[in-house]
Amino acid sequence: MSSIDFITDTIGWRDITPGGEIYEGGTSAAIRTGDWRTDTPEFIADKCKQCLLCTPVCPDCAIPVKDGKRGEFDLDHCKGCGICAKVCPFGAIEMKRGEK
Repeated sequence: MSSIDFITDTIGWRDITPGGEIYEGGTSAAIRTGDWRTDTPEFIADKCKQCLLCTPVCPDCAIPVKDGKRGEFDLDHCKGCGICAKVCPFGAIEMKRGEK
């Protein structure tokens, strides 16, 4: 079976992966799932106390932490759920409605 990246009008049915068969583990690291987002979190660094309460609640791991400090959002993977803004006790995260 050949490996193809996309289907064109020259690809035959024998060239494509049969449906229902899993050939590798799924991961959002390779897919920009942030394009699904309708609301966008805004990180307000001046208000952030680096408590890191926002990081473990993010279902997409879109809040990077390096050397014990959180960084800017990974908007390639953030879905805009707003959980991080809800748990932030310092108001350091605001959701911008309708912005990507």
